Amino acid sequence: MAILGLQGIRGGVGTTSVTAALGWALQLLGESVLMIDASPDNMLRLSFNVEFTHADGWARALLDDKEWRNAGQRYTSCLDLLPFGQLAAGERENLYALHDRLVPFTAALQALKAQGNYQWILLDLPADFTPLTRELLAQCDHTLTVVKPDTNCHVRLHQQALPSGTHLLINDLRIGSLLQDDLYQVWLQSQPRLLPMVIHRDEGMVECLAAKQPLGEYRNDSLAAEEILTLANWCLLHCAGPDRIHHPDNTGQIV
Repeated sequence: MAILGLQGIRGGVGTTSVTAALGWALQLLGESVLMIDASPDNMLRLSFNVEFTHADGWARALLDDKEWRNAGQRYTSCLDLLPFGQLAAGERENLYALHDRLVPFTAALQALKAQGNYQWILLDLPADFTPLTRELLAQCDHTLTVVKPDTNCHVRLHQQALPSGTHLLINDLRIGSLLQDDLYQVWLQSQPRLLPMVIHRDEGMVECLAAKQPLGEYRNDSLAAEEILTLANWCLLHCAGPDRIHHPDNTGQIV
């Protein structure tokens, strides 16, 4: 099994939606997946039909001295979700002060990996540099850094440290944008860790959160859903071994 962390090079690049879509794609390929929201924004749950008012999560449980395992949610027979939990305003303003109470979850991650109940643990990581984020990154076997082909991300690629060995995943590439095409061509030449697939701009990706579903469940016929399936197969090949690669047909079903 593998712990795969997904982190945006900055906020707003679509990391949570990509994480939800990738988790759905992996379980569609027959893999058992645990999705963990590691961000205080607590947004991942909204892609899996969890009520907006639902406040439980692993971090909320640790802060309240409760059993964090009880915060888990089952979405399909192969896909489970562990939300972060809702923080109070004062807690969000003092995240650094919460570190010692939340850091035991890093040991819990390793225990989950050792138990082997899941083939994949996907971590939706915040785009920050808090000690907790760094320690969760250290638990990951592999990481994907999500970027958009815009000037902001281009500058950050040159001045911001990235996780060691990470791969870059382009999200929201817009067909017909001259600037994005120029940046993409530059990155092809200058970024050796760029993944060989991109996620194009797709209204399905924008709409699926409103439908409270991951992309592949909401619009399995969309271009972005097909690209996410390609990404899932890449993960199987490069993060889990070549004997576990699958080949979807054009309906998204396994053949």
